[in-house]
Amino acid sequence: MTPGDPTILNQATETQSSEQIRTLTRNSETAEKTTLAEELRLQLADDIVCGALPPGTALDESDLARRFGVSRTPVREALRQLTASGLVDARAHRGAVVARPNIQRLNSMFEAMAELEALCAGLSAERMTASDRHGLEALHEQLRAMIQAGNPQRFHEVNEAFHNAIYNGSQNTYIAEMTLATRVRVQPFRRAQFRNLGRLAKSHAEHDRVVVAIMRGDRVGAASAMRDHIQTVRGEYELYAVSL
Repeated sequence: MTPGDPTILNQATETQSSEQIRTLTRNSETAEKTTLAEELRLQLADDIVCGALPPGTALDESDLARRFGVSRTPVREALRQLTASGLVDARAHRGAVVARPNIQRLNSMFEAMAELEALCAGLSAERMTASDRHGLEALHEQLRAMIQAGNPQRFHEVNEAFHNAIYNGSQNTYIAEMTLATRVRVQPFRRAQFRNLGRLAKSHAEHDRVVVAIMRGDRVGAASAMRDHIQTVRGEYELYAVSL
C-alpha cells in the first residue's frame, strides 16, 4: 500500500475518530461527575447549614450514594469539598461527620473573601473593557428584575455570575482563580443568607455601589464597596444562623 492509499487514509481517519470519541466520552464523564458532586455538595451544605443534618451526624458514603441514587465517586468529592468549607470533619478510618461550627475559621474565610473580592473589584474599575462593563450592567439589571420573583436559589445563581464577571474583569487570572477557590469554601454560608427577609433587595443595593464605582473607574471606591458588601454578607449569615 502506498502513502496515499485510500485504505491507509480510511484507517487513519477511523483511528482519529475513535480517539476523538474516547476523548469526548472522558470529558463527558468528567463533567457529569463534577456536576453530580456539585449538586450533592450544595444539597448537603444546605442541609447542614439549616440544621437538618446537625453536628455529629455520620455521613456514610454508601448511605448517601443510595439516598441520591449515584455512585460513591461524586459523594466522595462532595464530602471533600465540604471538609474544605469546614462543614464536615473527615476522620481517617472512621468516616465523615457533620462538623461543629468553628466561628474562628468562618471569620478567617470571610476576611480573606472580602479582601480578595475587593482586590478584584478595584482592578476591574481600572481594567474592565467596555464589553465587560456592559456585561456587568446586564447581570446587575437581571438581578434587579429577579428581586420581585423572590427566588433565592435563582438569585444566587445569577449573583455568582455577577461576581465572576468582576473576577474576570480584574484581568488577573491568578487572583481570579484564588478568589473563586475561596468563594467555593464560603459558598454554603453565602447561599444561606439569601433566605433572610428582604436580603435580595439589600444585596442588590450593595451591588449597585460596586457597579457605580467600577463604571467610574474608581478603584478605591470599588474595592471599598465590595469589601463592605462581603462583610455585610457575613453579618447576614449570622442573622440567619441565629434564627434557626
